[in-house]
Formats: sequence, C-alpha cells, structure tokens
Amino acid sequence: MGYKAVIFDLDGTLVNSIEDIANAMNTVLQSYNYPTHSYETYKQFVGSGIKRLVVRALPENQREEAQIETVFNEMMSIYSTQCTQKTKPYDGIIDLLNHLKTENIKLAVLSNKTDQLTKKIVLALFPNYFEAVEGLSNEAHKKPNPKKAVEISKTLYLPPEAVIFVGDTAIDIQTAQNAKMLAVGVSWGFRDKTELIESGAKHILKHPLELMDLL
Repeated sequence: MGYKAVIFDLDGTLVNSIEDIANAMNTVLQSYNYPTHSYETYKQFVGSGIKRLVVRALPENQREEAQIETVFNEMMSIYSTQCTQKTKPYDGIIDLLNHLKTENIKLAVLSNKTDQLTKKIVLALFPNYFEAVEGLSNEAHKKPNPKKAVEISKTLYLPPEAVIFVGDTAIDIQTAQNAKMLAVGVSWGFRDKTELIESGAKHILKHPLELMDLL
C-alpha cells in the first residue's frame, strides 16, 4: 500500500516558533528574578508540552507543584497573545503542502502544544491545508502515546500503515513507531540528526520537498 496521508508535528517541523515560546517564558522568569535561557536552550526544553517546558525552565529549587501551576498560567497568558508574532513556516513548507495537496495526500497536525494554541497557529499560518488538527487536551494522551495519531488515521479513513509521521524530535519518532506509521525526521528542527537516528527514524529530510520522494 502506498502512503496516502502525512501527519506533521508543529513546532520545529512546520514552524519555527522558538522565539515566541522563549520570549513568553523569559518574560515570566524575569518577573520573578529567575535566570532566563537562550533560544538554543529552549530548543531542548520543547517537545513534551508547555507545562513540561515550564518545569525545565524554572530553577530546580522552584519546582513545587503550586509554583509550576502559577508560572504555567502566567506563561500561557502571555504566549497565547503572541504565539504568531514571530512564528513562521520553515522555508519550503508551503511549497511542500501545495505539492501534497496536488497529489491528493491527506494532511494532519499532531502537537504536544495545547489544543487551543495548536489550532490557533495552524489556522493563522496554514488555512485550508489540514483535515485534522490536534493539540494536547489530555496529559495522558501526550506523544509518544500513539492514541491521537491512530485516531487521526481513523478520521482520515486510513490504516496507520498508510500514514507518514513527520517530526523533529525523538518523541515524534517514537510516536510514529508506536502508531505503526512511517517515522520521518527533519533536520531543520529543534533537535539534531543524531537524536533522530538513534530514536529510529527511517528517513531524515534535509529539505521539506524531499518528502515527495517517499510518495
């Protein structure tokens, strides 16, 4: 069976969102006089949802549950208003999506970013491309849990084996494997090629349009 659909991760795969994420988190950290972090450091913090990013960004001695919840809410309040301020698609992504649509490939997004923000960013930057867009609404279903990926394949009326899953972190590769989808990594995202290889990516793209070769 040929591949009939592609599920994309969002941050680090479709869009470079690191500045908006980092700026929002650093604003909150500064308000508490906590140390801030560089964009490069935030690339290691992302991937497991914003609450996990908050935990990683906080000083180790400030990670009590109540403080985590307070800082998370403050960060989300800021980030929700600026999540598309500097966030942009990576070069070649729009061309890839247009090619995939021309070939009648079904498209979806699955992110560990909160569901509301995932949908907001996709609607702002990629209107009319995706048949399914899912963010995180239940911590138990967070990637690499394959539940949402498999549900998306059902929504698209396809078996998981007919779906390519594209992402930039080990979590995405593990999600693909757990869902029995083709695991494809991207080299332009937030993690390096070594992480993708070690996690079991079957292919690693250097440019978005290389995905067409797999179809």
